[in-house]
Amino acid sequence: MHENKSREALAQMSDMQIYWKLFWITLTLSASTFGGGFVIISMMKKRFVEQLGWLGDEEMLDMTAIAQSSPGALGVNIAIVVGYRLKKVMGALVCTLGAVLPPLVIISVISVFYNQFRDNTYISIALQVMRAGVAAVIIDVVIDLAKNILKMKNALWVIMMAAAFLAVCFFKVSAIVIILICGAVGLIYVLTENGREAKR
Repeated sequence: MHENKSREALAQMSDMQIYWKLFWITLTLSASTFGGGFVIISMMKKRFVEQLGWLGDEEMLDMTAIAQSSPGALGVNIAIVVGYRLKKVMGALVCTLGAVLPPLVIISVISVFYNQFRDNTYISIALQVMRAGVAAVIIDVVIDLAKNILKMKNALWVIMMAAAFLAVCFFKVSAIVIILICGAVGLIYVLTENGREAKR
């Protein structure tokens, strides 16, 4: 019900209002998010799914899979996918700009004062403490994604999730290999299901 009302509100907004909203959300998230792509995915889920209701849980899960399996920075990838889903090419461009601007400015400043940042004790301690917060946010993302997989009630997806976890943690299998295998299994599954439906 909340999602339907949110979609109706989105449909009533002008293109410029939506573009500005997309730009501002991605800009503020990118500027205030530390710890990599998985952290920004968690923040985007809270904004676009839980607060605004512009996207559904399954949509966000699919977008995360697409962003993760594509080359490039995960935070930028997810911004592109979300923007394209909501407002096609222009939405993707707006979200990309919002996601890229903060790190571009911050890294440019840090590169100028690199030696001062590197040798500053306070900055070093602050960055070490922030790792704990980043780890907590990443764990939250993992739990949310796992819940979404379990909601689908598909034994194959649950087995693949567990197998991927074991492969990474205990056998040090490359993430690239796991993504390719999961993609291949997913493709075979879809083709098999489509074949069964065609025979009915």
